[in-house]
Amino acid sequence: MSSKISEILEIHHRRYACKNYDRNKKVSDENFSVIIESGRISPSSYGFEPWKFLLVENEKIKEDFKTFAWGAINSINGASHILIILAKKGVIGTDSHSTYINEIKGYDEDTVKLRTEKFENFQKEDIRVLENERTIFDWASKQTYIAMANMMTTAAFLGIDSCPIEGFNREKIEDYLVKKGMLDLKEYGVSVMVSFGYRNEEITPKKRRPLSEVFEVIK
Repeated sequence: MSSKISEILEIHHRRYACKNYDRNKKVSDENFSVIIESGRISPSSYGFEPWKFLLVENEKIKEDFKTFAWGAINSINGASHILIILAKKGVIGTDSHSTYINEIKGYDEDTVKLRTEKFENFQKEDIRVLENERTIFDWASKQTYIAMANMMTTAAFLGIDSCPIEGFNREKIEDYLVKKGMLDLKEYGVSVMVSFGYRNEEITPKKRRPLSEVFEVIK
């Protein structure tokens, strides 16, 4: 096994959901900008990038989160950075967000028309998410997890720990953000949270199902 392969596997084994951060250690602005950039340039279905990242620095807001984000309490108590990942609502190929993304990518009129037709058929016939607003949102939310995974892996390569957070009441956290003027529910909804910092605990070896149970070759 080459040294590069060994390094990659070592880093992935090092990455874990940190439950106890050292509150005295902070992630540098330079390192955090790399983490965010790895999320920004992450892949997404049809390249529609249905996400937005909110960095929570306000200590009062963090404390308020403890009342409806039980899964974030340990992170709030010690992590360097707390990030809320939003998922775009109503991405259906003909919406304003899709149009904007097509403009960013510089597609010509014929390409946009073809992409729109294929995407609409994909959502309607293949994955059937056009049934209601929630199924469309859930599709977008799936994309945000790709960005989050990339950010967590990037953090691990930088020697930074992280923890994905789903333990929160979505309705309550969204209501709180709306009242604070930080969220427009017509545009975005809360998908997931993630924290970054430096651990204050030893990492126990990973215990996972054997490869034979999770990997199969179809011949």
